[in-house]
Formats: sequence, structure tokens, C-alpha cells
Amino acid sequence: MVLVNYRDYAKRFLAECRDSLRSQTYRDFKVYIVDNASSQESFNYLKDAYPEAFVIARGDGNYSAANNAGAKAAIADGAEVLVIANMDTAFDEGWLSELVAALESGASIGIAQSKILVYPEKGQKAKINSLGNELNFLGFGFTSAYLEDDRAIEGLPEIRGYASGCSLAVKKEVFEAIGGYNEGYFMYHDDVEVGWKARLLGFRIVLAPKSICFHKFEFSRSVKKIYYMERNRFLFILSFYELTTVLAIMPALLIMEAGQLAFALLRGWLPEKLRSYFYFLRPSSWRGLLAERKRLQSSRKISDRDLVDRLRGGIYFQEIGNPILDKVANPFFSAYWSFAKKLIKG
Repeated sequence: MVLVNYRDYAKRFLAECRDSLRSQTYRDFKVYIVDNASSQESFNYLKDAYPEAFVIARGDGNYSAANNAGAKAAIADGAEVLVIANMDTAFDEGWLSELVAALESGASIGIAQSKILVYPEKGQKAKINSLGNELNFLGFGFTSAYLEDDRAIEGLPEIRGYASGCSLAVKKEVFEAIGGYNEGYFMYHDDVEVGWKARLLGFRIVLAPKSICFHKFEFSRSVKKIYYMERNRFLFILSFYELTTVLAIMPALLIMEAGQLAFALLRGWLPEKLRSYFYFLRPSSWRGLLAERKRLQSSRKISDRDLVDRLRGGIYFQEIGNPILDKVANPFFSAYWSFAKKLIKG
């Protein structure tokens, strides 16, 4: 399995994560820690704190490249299943055995995700972080069932959107078929693009509800990365969607961007939002995007008309809920998406 350290993450989170991995009932696995802004101090700390793990040093902080580096090392050691997990986690003792069992339960299953619970405060019951993530047609990703009470789930439910990169397993042959992580994404939307590449090739994504992961989730850590979140949302739309889909959503996309700009101005992150646009003014950006689009469109086995029902019209996530989103934007975009889907399906 692959864990990525970034700066002080290991000192904050590794001990409990490591101890829960040492307690797994499934024993046949190796841990690869990618030290992703590596210094001699951080490298030495990881070696001392988790001596049985393999530590890989990288310097640029590219999260997608770090996962590729860890996966490459695991595959070279003979791994048939690749597990990607956050370091700010703790795992139930049956987490890995249930996750691997779910992945290997069917030839069509390419990716399995754990049931991810928000790490409970002392004396509190665990709440759900994700039962599989959902994807809005304008490229916004969000978790499902967020902060709902934990509950028993039977079977291996199909995940509507994509598997959360907090705790997922992917078959080696699927990882190789999709080309691993697109390192151009750097961070954020990395799990969206991995999941949707698997979908384009016809693989299923399922929830392993008895594989329990506790996530020390902090939403504020995510909103600091507006540039990557917004830039990568456009990269996803422009590379993954068929031309008919891009044209069908364009009016809604322009309306959303007008609203996003106003919201960014009010919240003080307008420079980061504008920076995400400026990225697309560079010829090199378009060369990379068009090359990836050509690869995806030529290799896909599933068309957008068979995927659009997996996309949501609205954005339903408690952390970003507000009256304008709930009462105005979501009803409008949900109605628009119902109309656009009919155009895409022909």
C-alpha cells in the first residue's frame, strides 16, 4: 500500500496510522511511504518511525507523481493489488482484508473504496465521511452521505461517481491500463481522474462497506488549494468529455463561472481563481491537454451517453451549503442538467 507524507504530516499522523496497519488481520502486504517534500530530517524520521516500511524520497510535492512512484515500487515487488490511503487515517483491523476481498470479488470490478468515517472525537459516535464520492456535471466532486450516522450496509454497492483517494484499492492491471495518475494534475481531482479513466474502460467501482477507515478530515485543508481544484476541474471537463457533452454544458459552465468569480471576489481568493484561467493561456498547457484528450477519447470503451446518469446536476455537500446554492443554483443546474442529458443521449 502507498502512503504519501508531506512536510509535517508524518509527525502529526503517522503513529496511529502505522499502529492500525500493524494490527491488520491481513498480513501479506508491504507499505511504501513516499516522502513528497523530502528532506534528510523527514526521510530519517520516516525510517525510524516505521522501519518495516519502504521509504521513497521525492522533492516537488506532486501528490499524483508520489502515488505513481509508490505504485511503481509496489508493482516491481510483485504487487497484484495497489492500495492508496491517506496518512491522516486509522484503520479497523479488518480494513485491508475486506477491501481486497471486495476488489477481487468480480472481474469487472476495477476499484474498491472503504467505508470512510470521520475520526470520532472522544465519547462521540462516528459519522460518515464518504460512502463513495459523487461528481457534478460541471466537474465538482463531493462526498456522499457526509456526516450522516454510521449504518450497516450489505453487499458491495456500486459507487455512483468515483472512489475517494482517502482509502481505495485498484487492481494492478487496471492501474496499468489507465496509465496510473495523471501527474499534470499535481494534487486534487486526482481520484476523480483515476476513477473516470477506469469508467471509460468499462470497469466498475464499488464500496466495501465492511472495510472501515477513520479519517481525520479537515475541510479547511482543502479550500486552501483553490488553484488546483479549479484548474483540474477544467482539465477534467476538457479532456474526458466528448465534444457533444462539452457543447451541451457550455452555457451552464459560463453561468457557473460568473457566479464563481463573484464568490471568489467576496471570499478573497480571486487571484487563485484567475490563476486557474491563466494556466490555459499557455500553449504548453494546451499541448498537454490535447494529447491527453486524444489518448482518452481513442481508448474509451464507454460513451458519455452511458455515463451521464452517473453525474449529478447539483452540488450536495454540507460544508459548502448556503442559501444561494441550495435555493437558487442547485435547482437551476439540476433542471439544466436534466435537459442537457437528453441532448447528449440523442
